[in-house]
Amino acid sequence: MKRGIFFLLVCLPFLQAFAQTKPVQPVKAAQYNILLSGASFASPENSWFETGCAMLNAHPVNRAIGGEAIANTANKMDLGVMYSKEELETLDAFVIMQVHNRDVADESGLAESYRDYKTPFTRVNYAAAFDYVIKRYISDCYELRNDPDSKYYGSKAGKPAVIVLCTDWHDARTVYNTSVRKLVEKWGFPLVEFDKNIGFSKNSLHPVTNDQYSLLYSSDTQVIDGVTYGWHPLRGDDSFIQQRMAAIFADLMRKILPARS
Repeated sequence: MKRGIFFLLVCLPFLQAFAQTKPVQPVKAAQYNILLSGASFASPENSWFETGCAMLNAHPVNRAIGGEAIANTANKMDLGVMYSKEELETLDAFVIMQVHNRDVADESGLAESYRDYKTPFTRVNYAAAFDYVIKRYISDCYELRNDPDSKYYGSKAGKPAVIVLCTDWHDARTVYNTSVRKLVEKWGFPLVEFDKNIGFSKNSLHPVTNDQYSLLYSSDTQVIDGVTYGWHPLRGDDSFIQQRMAAIFADLMRKILPARS
């Protein structure tokens, strides 16, 4: 009898803990795979891309690195290291957030084929690097129709190439934001319009601080045409701007990703 009581006293806490433990929920497999190219606004420390992908039940493949530019993306594609053959097979979208305040739609130095460009790229011609990246990705997807190991082998169109461009996180970078819309119109790409949906504009100052709104949400500043704006948004998944960008990104992607049950 004493042994039975002793056993209950010793084991009771473990039995109670076991009874209170919630059953483990199975991990839901990601429905989509999304690749991101970018620099400091898109690197994983920000969180908008990863949070947005979580909202979409998508696996984030974040290749953004602070300090890089679209020329770096082009050079990685030229070397075959931006994505592997296996990744290309499974990617549902390629998102580009290279948003330096440069003209990305200037057609004066563009080549007809991506193979006609001299590599490696420098940061002299941002439009040419964008053109290479776009044409190379579309071509890589199309050529899967000739790959016996691809599920797209023998198809007419190959793999559908879904490319998504992004504006800067607010509307002060007018050179880039204007030209990327020209690029979108040229190719028919979807555009994540952070600048139109972020919730403020360079055209109106904050009524209390009498400064640009973007300064309230940034960690540093930049001067464009003599005006001081916020440069890099505050990072982390607890940042309002990162949360807002995630919602804007996810809203656009819901409209264009293929429907799956």
